[in-house]
Amino acid sequence: MKIAYKLTDSKIKLITQELNGKKIVYSPETMFYVEVGKGKSSYKPRTSVKGNLAQAVMHFNCINIGSGYKKRLLMNDKVIARHFS
Repeated sequence: MKIAYKLTDSKIKLITQELNGKKIVYSPETMFYVEVGKGKSSYKPRTSVKGNLAQAVMHFNCINIGSGYKKRLLMNDKVIARHFS
């Protein structure tokens, strides 16, 4: 995972990381959510992390899902990773 820091004109620190070949740019105020669902039902929130993509990915990877379950990692409202079993 590569990390790069930028300062913009308004002094907001933006962090750039690469996840599964996609560049993700976020700030320390960005919320990441891990959600789990079963079958065709909706997802339910499991964990939320503020401003730390590495920690959110760790939570996402550590959730074991059984047959018929699904999980996804969201950045605010955008899906950045998902897994089905």
